[in-house]
Amino acid sequence: MAVFAIAWCGPVATAGSRSTFLGFDRNEYPGDDSLRELHKTFAFAGYWLNNPPGSKTNTWVGKRGKIEAAGFGFLVLFNGRVYRELGARAAELGKSDADVAIAAARREGFPAKTIIFLDQEEGGRLLPEQKAYLFAWVNEINRQGFRAGVYCSGIAFREKSGASVITAENIKQNAGGDITYWVTNDACPPSPGCTVGARLPAPNLSGIEFAEVWQFAQSPRRKDVASACGGYNKDGDCYSSEAAAKRNLHVDLDSARSADPSHGRKPAVGSQ
Repeated sequence: MAVFAIAWCGPVATAGSRSTFLGFDRNEYPGDDSLRELHKTFAFAGYWLNNPPGSKTNTWVGKRGKIEAAGFGFLVLFNGRVYRELGARAAELGKSDADVAIAAARREGFPAKTIIFLDQEEGGRLLPEQKAYLFAWVNEINRQGFRAGVYCSGIAFREKSGASVITAENIKQNAGGDITYWVTNDACPPSPGCTVGARLPAPNLSGIEFAEVWQFAQSPRRKDVASACGGYNKDGDCYSSEAAAKRNLHVDLDSARSADPSHGRKPAVGSQ
């Protein structure tokens, strides 16, 4: 049985003076008729600029206006390349993919300075080609007036040598301060699983102090990582309510320091 203990979208007090907000992401657009119900629970939504991993189409295209009108903030995502696609042209591909991401963001109506998160699916220590691709992408995103972020693992990866490497820390050690970090760590603990108690888990509780966003539950539950986690439905997915489960609206759960983590909402007329 699932434990549906997720029922708000406003700020929730956490340790310290800053608030934490709950959001969701998923590869498929949930449908126009689901937005009002989802906003009763979530403050922000993931938004893909290109085809999500494993998908041949992007069902989020053209939906930015509807999502903003429903009251959501944004986590803007661009699906990056895996290692086998890079090779000697890694830096060139990073720059050209940044151009594609920016063109898509502008076409979808996202304002300048929106943070675009590059989906870095592969964990562990980044190889030279991966670094070249990522850093070229970051530099071009920032150069063209947007802001670069990266979605990456916050879980320790054990190398053959015995060394322990966390992808987010490995990137930060090499990249400096020009990247905003959205980390995934769905192991319990530190994740509360597919449930939220009296307090939302702040991003720094992911184990990555500099994280601005934390994905703390995934659909489906990863058996190799999240086997100790509760709150998931019997089908292995995470749902925000029984009604969502009946409609198969599974989600990944995210916490952030902002109700609009990518700062992708259009500024009000007359604002600075």
